[in-house]
Amino acid sequence: MTPDIPPALLADQFTLRRRPPSEKLVDLGFRQLTLCLASVVALLLLGIFFTVLHGSEEAFHNFGLRFLTTSSWDPVNEQYGALVAIYGTLVSSLLALVIAVPLGLGTAIFITEDLIPLSLREAIGLMVELLAAIPSVVLGLWAIFVMEPAIRPVLDLLNQLLGWTPFFNTVPQGPGMAPAILILVVMVLPIITAISRDALNQVPPELRQGAYGVGTTRWGAIFSVILPSAVSAITGGVMLALGRAMGETMAVTMIIGNSLNFNLSLLSPGNTIASMLANQFGEADGIQVSALMYAALILMVLTFAVNVFAQWIVRRLSLRY
Repeated sequence: MTPDIPPALLADQFTLRRRPPSEKLVDLGFRQLTLCLASVVALLLLGIFFTVLHGSEEAFHNFGLRFLTTSSWDPVNEQYGALVAIYGTLVSSLLALVIAVPLGLGTAIFITEDLIPLSLREAIGLMVELLAAIPSVVLGLWAIFVMEPAIRPVLDLLNQLLGWTPFFNTVPQGPGMAPAILILVVMVLPIITAISRDALNQVPPELRQGAYGVGTTRWGAIFSVILPSAVSAITGGVMLALGRAMGETMAVTMIIGNSLNFNLSLLSPGNTIASMLANQFGEADGIQVSALMYAALILMVLTFAVNVFAQWIVRRLSLRY
């Protein structure tokens, strides 16, 4: 026996079979156009990757994986290691996320819930979006002349209270890892807030009404229903912000101190892969160019790993919720 097929589905299938040939040609052309555009993006990415890979061959053959675990960067003796830059990239990006995620998610909840009048919520959302439009060089100048002098008393207090730990055992004297982390917070905050706000707005209102119907409170509905429903999109936004933080160049270069000496302290000057490339590539020659290409390849691999991990997390969370 053939299964019963709803009449509406039969009508849809009949309509699809009777579509004019011109519409089929338009659909086929649109499909081919999108395939070509996607292929161009993929080819550009592969071209960049293989260009960097080819440029890093000499350094890879000379230093191998030792390049990842040594901190010596001596152009005179042609000894290179990217441990300082790798450490600075990972630590500054991850700690920036630790601070920015609660701030961004809290701001998104604040401007999507009916806690304040709609006009104020729209104004706050507009200011967050305008924050993303500020050039990184302007943020770097602001960090040097305004933010760093303002937070130095706090950093001095951290050194006095936690100076017995290796992470706060240096006296802050200006640019360093801590100001770089804070400027990264400012730069990734709009990304996290905007994506979280859009994700929360996409949650069907029936879920909120159902939560209220079973007797939950506003905050109970937010934490038990709304956030779990939007968690996959929020996680994708957080991972996008992590990639943005790892690749930030100008503002971090201006405030991190650009030191090539390895130090665990967050109060001392540091370095990142992006800032090292910005500082040295213009004057590099010989094997130093290959070493910088090797560092750029490491940054590309780290960014790719972050994106793959983000896709995996989003897929798992989408299946779970």
